[in-house]
Amino acid sequence: MPIDITMPALSPTMEEGKLAKWHVKEGDSVSSGDVIAEIETDKATMEVEAVDEGKIGKILVAEGSEGVKVNAVIAVLLQEGEDASAVAAAAPKAEAPKAAPAAAPEAPKAAAPAPAAPNANSGSSAPAAAAKTPAKSESGRVFASPLAKRLAKDAGIDLSSIAGSGPKGRVVKSDVEAAKSGKGASKPAAGAPAAAPATGMSKNQVMALYEEGSYEVVPNDGMRKVVAARLTESKQTVPHFYLTLDCKIDALMAAREQINASAPKGKDGKPGYKLSVNDFVMKAWAVALQRVPAANATWAGDSILYHKRSDVAVAVSVPGGLFTPVVKSCDTKTLREISEEVKDLATRAKSKKLAPHEYQGGASSVSNLGMFGIKHFAAVINPPHGTILAVGAGEERVYPENGQIKIGQFMTVTLSCDHRAVDGALGAELLGVFKGLIENPVMMLA
Repeated sequence: MPIDITMPALSPTMEEGKLAKWHVKEGDSVSSGDVIAEIETDKATMEVEAVDEGKIGKILVAEGSEGVKVNAVIAVLLQEGEDASAVAAAAPKAEAPKAAPAAAPEAPKAAAPAPAAPNANSGSSAPAAAAKTPAKSESGRVFASPLAKRLAKDAGIDLSSIAGSGPKGRVVKSDVEAAKSGKGASKPAAGAPAAAPATGMSKNQVMALYEEGSYEVVPNDGMRKVVAARLTESKQTVPHFYLTLDCKIDALMAAREQINASAPKGKDGKPGYKLSVNDFVMKAWAVALQRVPAANATWAGDSILYHKRSDVAVAVSVPGGLFTPVVKSCDTKTLREISEEVKDLATRAKSKKLAPHEYQGGASSVSNLGMFGIKHFAAVINPPHGTILAVGAGEERVYPENGQIKIGQFMTVTLSCDHRAVDGALGAELLGVFKGLIENPVMMLA
């Protein structure tokens, strides 16, 4: 029986994507692991690998098609002994998406918590099938590839306990390997309630408020839809509270100037590195999360996850939206390492070249608008993070000290907390530790 190749979900929030390029054509033979296509999502451009071996019998979604829904059949794979006549039964299942759908898109569902980071050896590729559903027929038979069956038998694993990621929920090699390592997905619970749709005025209702011809209508792309869905979810479901402090940064600015002045110069005369204020903020925040471990937390429904590492996300503005790449184990890295990593992540984020494991996960975020002259703001938590630190611009201010009027450089920071995981006193303790570190940078090394 032909195997459907479906549109994969390459991130927890992906609902549709663009089939940017086919690397195969009808009649080509493919093996498991072969790159067959490139998919553009709201976050990145990624390669799609074949899960099974066979021959491409029919390509159902043309190269360049946009708005391809997750789980839509994009091609049909013929197995050994099958010919093109077997495709006829499979072809009607798929409908090629229109280039520019006229109807308004469905309201996006609330985003699910980010999954565990994929194996580093997997690179930027993703399996061709997306939905992880039980691969059982009405007779109770579990559908699995021959290799997956053999691996499961050798490992003593019950195939019926594994949620397959292959076409139509078929269990494949990677699912068995994940189950062996304890990281695989088990069968989802039946009857889980669907997420409530987003509410608000429709496009036609909004347009009716304005004079025709006084505006331009620009359809939202995938990234903007996801940003809207996730932040709406955050404000509707996450109980935010806010804590604000002023930090005196004279010592930080002096240390930054001294470190940058000592940077070795290359052949072109330019310094080898240049630290920013945000690099110090990232380091201080990561260290503070280690020193107040109870605040390094995320809400997980009936549990709270207390994280052992300080994986800190940094908000990066990109055309049409926002990325939050994660600096893993940020507290263990030097300022220079943090600086180089943030610059690399930001550059690749703007060109949509990040792999999912580079922007998923983390327990907290840093959002810095100081470079735009913003003195104070409160940021929205990015679920499932438990906190986000909003950083304003550094500026000279007059302040009293021991009966004297002095001038110093200050920076206002505001901490947004998920009250389900981080209480007020705990958030205040975390922000106080950060203030001590940022005002005395040498203490980051203690």
